[in-house]
Amino acid sequence: MVKKQTAGHKQLGEFAPQFAHLNDDVLFGEVWSREDELSAHDRSMITIAAIIAMGATEQMDAHFNIGKANGITKDEIAAEITHLAFYVGWPKAWSAFNRAKKVWADDETVEK
Repeated sequence: MVKKQTAGHKQLGEFAPQFAHLNDDVLFGEVWSREDELSAHDRSMITIAAIIAMGATEQMDAHFNIGKANGITKDEIAAEITHLAFYVGWPKAWSAFNRAKKVWADDETVEK
């Protein structure tokens, strides 16, 4: 089960309460909770791919941490970013790898 998201309310609740509600209660509360349709792991893989494709580096750390909590391994994130590099661009992959290395730093070494 997906953990209750509160980042929207914490970071934008007073400034943009409607956006905070849509983020926490609709996106994460309703959409992400439909694990009978897609697992949290698979949603994280898809979301991370979209964020990398957009070059939304500011969002990577949060979604990499969510993905790791949803079971994405170091090997999986390395394979995903490598695959995406050919479709979304080498510089975007480098940026993603630089951030992913920090999130998965304490995991076992990627197999060669």
